[in-house]
Amino acid sequence: MLTLAFDTSAAHCAAALLSGERLVASRREDMVKGQAERLMPLLEELLAEAGVTWRDLDRIGVGIGPGNFTGIRISVSAARGLALALGIPAIGVSTLEAQAYGMDHWVMSCLDARQNRAYTQVFYRGVGEAPALSSLDDQSIPKPHLKADCVVTGSFAEEVGRVLNLHIIQNPIKPIEAIARIAAERTPDGSRPAPMYMRPADAAPPKDPAPVILE
Repeated sequence: MLTLAFDTSAAHCAAALLSGERLVASRREDMVKGQAERLMPLLEELLAEAGVTWRDLDRIGVGIGPGNFTGIRISVSAARGLALALGIPAIGVSTLEAQAYGMDHWVMSCLDARQNRAYTQVFYRGVGEAPALSSLDDQSIPKPHLKADCVVTGSFAEEVGRVLNLHIIQNPIKPIEAIARIAAERTPDGSRPAPMYMRPADAAPPKDPAPVILE
């Protein structure tokens, strides 16, 4: 089975191609903006590098966040469109789950939620508890029942590990590869991938009244 995964939920554009259990190709380009313009060319390059075409794909995996609102919408929309056009399933995978993939003990996966806040989720052998959005200022991060062997992983692990005094272990499997592997292993249920939003958007609606539209 050939699985293509991609993610633009943070300041990057990343993709991976999986054939069965073998990682065929993987790319990650850091960028603050421009993911919408770069995503499809990047996927085309990845497929060309592997010598396959869109029609060879059996499944799509996509990162659904949490993270950048616009970035998440870019990749989720692309995954839905490709799945519909190719007639194959698209599987949404959260970055929190991807960061903890393959770790066989209690692990808290962490992401930067900005403004000194963190997205966290505790996993045990791939099974996750409810995700949370917490502040580092008041140390409101839900302690993972303080399991003696619980560790912290992810892009915000140092900050959270310092607050909770937990050991930090970074997963050797990159998140984009983990998204591909989870998507390949998961049984499709017919649903479409949906963004994982855990906080309101930073942008606020304008205070000025809307213009009057004349007939």
